[in-house]
Amino acid sequence: MNIIDAEKVEITPTPHKVATRKLFDTEHAQVVHITLQPGEALKKHITPVDVFFYVLEGEGVVEIGNEKKTAGPNTLIESPKSIPHTLYNESDSIFKVLVVKTPRPIGSTRML
Repeated sequence: MNIIDAEKVEITPTPHKVATRKLFDTEHAQVVHITLQPGEALKKHITPVDVFFYVLEGEGVVEIGNEKKTAGPNTLIESPKSIPHTLYNESDSIFKVLVVKTPRPIGSTRML
């Protein structure tokens, strides 16, 4: 059994310049823990695989294609591959999200 404490995983540098921690990475899936401080956002981008976001803490805005909604804890949001998406935190508190990509992308994410 492998138990991972997300807070102890080293922050992975990304073009988004926010706290991202890769918790799981196999050929079948990739799991990333993202923490957005107030005012922070992911840059709008396109992934070559399906993604889902699971909100762990706080409240933030999820934008996928032309849809934009506020999401809070215990919410799962599907994001189909090849659709532009972003997350941002307009609140005064931390917004934590678990991102799952299936399968793990072999192509690169395209920043917009």
